[in-house]
Amino acid sequence: MRGAVSPLCGLRLQELRSQHPQSSKTPPDPPSLLLRRSQVGQVLRLLLRQSQVVAGVQGSICLSHFTSTITIRTRSFREAQVLTPRRLAKIYWQLSKSSLTVLVALTAMSGVALCPLPTTVPVLLSTALGTAFCSASANAFNQIQEVPYDAQMARTRNRPLVRRAISPLHATGFAVATGIAGPALLWTMVNPTTALLGAANIALYAGAYTYLKRKSTVNTWIGSVVGGIPPLMGWTACGGSLLPSSSQSFELVLPSFMTSLSSIPTDLALADNPLAPLALFLLLYSWQFPHFNGLSYLVRESYAQAGYRMLCVLDPHKNATVALRHALLLVPATSILMPLSGLTTWAFALTSLVPHAICVEAAYRFWKHGGEKQARKVFQHSLWYLPVLLGLMMFHKRGMDWGSWLSFGSDSTEEGEATTTPA
Repeated sequence: MRGAVSPLCGLRLQELRSQHPQSSKTPPDPPSLLLRRSQVGQVLRLLLRQSQVVAGVQGSICLSHFTSTITIRTRSFREAQVLTPRRLAKIYWQLSKSSLTVLVALTAMSGVALCPLPTTVPVLLSTALGTAFCSASANAFNQIQEVPYDAQMARTRNRPLVRRAISPLHATGFAVATGIAGPALLWTMVNPTTALLGAANIALYAGAYTYLKRKSTVNTWIGSVVGGIPPLMGWTACGGSLLPSSSQSFELVLPSFMTSLSSIPTDLALADNPLAPLALFLLLYSWQFPHFNGLSYLVRESYAQAGYRMLCVLDPHKNATVALRHALLLVPATSILMPLSGLTTWAFALTSLVPHAICVEAAYRFWKHGGEKQARKVFQHSLWYLPVLLGLMMFHKRGMDWGSWLSFGSDSTEEGEATTTPA
């Protein structure tokens, strides 16, 4: 205030001195002092008026700045839309990565179908729903953490959190709710082992895999482990064992021409044989590499822009090498290990060679020539390869009598006629 007051005081003093001239050497007389004191109130009123004007200007500037700040901040966020039940269900479906969640649930059901032990409808439905909840939670947590990076990639810019169709707090609530509901449902309706596998899958995908995507290429191997767990959940849901025990170790089922019928294990022994779930795990684990490495090569520019450390970005040739390596590994892991564990008959070793040969040939061309054309072929072949192989495993499942199914009950009719015929 000193800079504002001193000019006014100086002007007023000069005016007073002009009215009452004094010598510079003699002090002012008492009347002039009385005159100065009588003008103090006038000077103070003038200063007060000036300060009010300055304060008013500053206040209007501050208010306009505050208003503009509020306006800018309001415009930077999209206006909240009314979340109708239909729209909310669609957003939840997108947060869950619906196609991936359906695939995870189906692979879990393949473990149920291939397990030799029987199950009930409530256990079957609980396994499917609990696995879907676990997958939805993991995918939602993944999207919550990757909003800034998804916004930089063309194929992920339409995700709900990127376009602000739902708040991060709401998405977190959905992820937590499904993350609790999935393992809880599996624990109460199925068994603790399946529930722990579901919880581990959430932690691996939402924690380790999502974090490592920007740190190391190891993320692809962690993601493949996540993909190999769902069939194990289906296997344990029916009561199958994952680890060898003192009473049941690894048991090899040789072809019929090398053994006798009496040496074929029972269903209970097959369910306790750790080779069977190991074969299922290796199938889903190794399948991830041709599938993902082919896809990631097609969108490698987006991964590079978002800062993800993928083999397709850092070392494209090694990316193709890993795809070929696991395409070759799928041959012994399925065609040999599956019938050797007793999960399928040895006829599966022959019929599965055709899809193996097609996928290995595509992976070899991708490794030798590279390019998006070969990468797209590897990815496209991987889409039909998995369901075809699982279907062949179901067809050649040990103990599955497809002859009775194709006869449309003729055997049962003959048996009924035999029992009703009088002696």
